[in-house]
Amino acid sequence: MRLPTLIAALALATCPLSAHAETPEERGAYLVEGPAGCGNCHSPIDQAGQPLPGQNLAGRFVMEVPEFTAYAPNLTPAGPLGQWSDEELARAIREGLRPDGSLIGPPMPFSVYRGLSDTDLAAIVAYLRALPPVENGVPPSEYNIPLPPAYGPPVDTIADIPRGVTPEYGAYLAGPVAHCMDCHTTFGPQGPMLDTHLGRGGLVIPGPWGTSVASNLTSHADGLANYTDAEVADMITKGQRPDGSPMLPPMPYPYLAKMTGDDLSALILYLRTLPPLPDVETGGS
Repeated sequence: MRLPTLIAALALATCPLSAHAETPEERGAYLVEGPAGCGNCHSPIDQAGQPLPGQNLAGRFVMEVPEFTAYAPNLTPAGPLGQWSDEELARAIREGLRPDGSLIGPPMPFSVYRGLSDTDLAAIVAYLRALPPVENGVPPSEYNIPLPPAYGPPVDTIADIPRGVTPEYGAYLAGPVAHCMDCHTTFGPQGPMLDTHLGRGGLVIPGPWGTSVASNLTSHADGLANYTDAEVADMITKGQRPDGSPMLPPMPYPYLAKMTGDDLSALILYLRTLPPLPDVETGGS
């Protein structure tokens, strides 16, 4: 994102004529600490998986799989991002390219982050700049697979999706903001198969909790067809199935619980529009 574009986005976010009167930092706080759930990977946690006090977004070990060992960097001004310009930070978030031209690898969901609007991207940058600095050294991630030179062509500008209880805004929340579709879409050799397996689930995610399998979110009977909207809302925000049984991480339930009622309704409205696809395998829990 070029500086004039970033400035324009910030100005738009603070425009008094906007239907949503909020500062860029306030919007960024809502996104980062709410539906985007950045702390789910970037905040240090204790052995019980609880966030460590005073270390919000200071970076941590994320996961180890045969393909890579991932560490989420310190996002506070005390980390390396504190030396980057706003434009460089914005490009890293949306395109996965560091200022030195190197690529940020998985599990950052750049397949969907490329769709973040200019206004929301600028708001996220504004909020990260306002974080209190926290000293926390985090090692670089290690990859046993080759990374591409880029995740796509440079992103020039992305317009806002009007906020409201609409499938269109729900799709924006489920994609670029909360990156639901990145984990809940079946993975192929090149990553999530968004064109053919959108929302079908099946991704196996190991962790200290055991092994999670991303659920089918489509309108198929294997997915959400037999759940009410209220039941879906509880699963998203509370991690609780209708029978009361708990669901496993790494779904960022505490962050998703901070979504506004309208945003949650828009998200569910969008999920109801997903074409029905059966589970990839016989589970898909």
